[in-house]
Amino acid sequence: MTAVLGHTIVPVRDQDESVDFYTNVLGFQYGGRAGMNDVFAMICLNDSSALDLRDSDEIPGLIHHYAFALDRPHFDRSFQAIKDSGIPFGNESREAANMLVPGASTGDKCETLSVYFNGHSGHLLEIITYEWKPVGMPLHLTNRTDSRSLKIDAGGSIIENP
Repeated sequence: MTAVLGHTIVPVRDQDESVDFYTNVLGFQYGGRAGMNDVFAMICLNDSSALDLRDSDEIPGLIHHYAFALDRPHFDRSFQAIKDSGIPFGNESREAANMLVPGASTGDKCETLSVYFNGHSGHLLEIITYEWKPVGMPLHLTNRTDSRSLKIDAGGSIIENP
């Protein structure tokens, strides 16, 4: 049996600001109002999954981490929008505002390129792409035992000490 996440309720401080962020910065689609008395603002991630944003004074903080797997063009557009918006970002979850280039790490499926940042409601957010070997792009590799800057050469190989 195959299962997909249909939706999750995300508490936010301001629905309108959150809709603007998820649509204009991260590039997702606004799906309109939903729920009894239209309490949710729906953000469509794809054909089957959505974030149901609900106004709340209680934001759970770092225990709620949302990671969005994006294709490479969507990742690049979102990362540029994050930078253009002046949102602090980082290359690992513990350093979500260190302003270093995207981090290469091992994700739940394979090697990933990730950017971490805090949404305006305080959630720790992450954008990920599995299509991550761009020629000449500086990277920062982080895992439990290693932290170093790298670059990708024209053949797709990692260059140490660029």
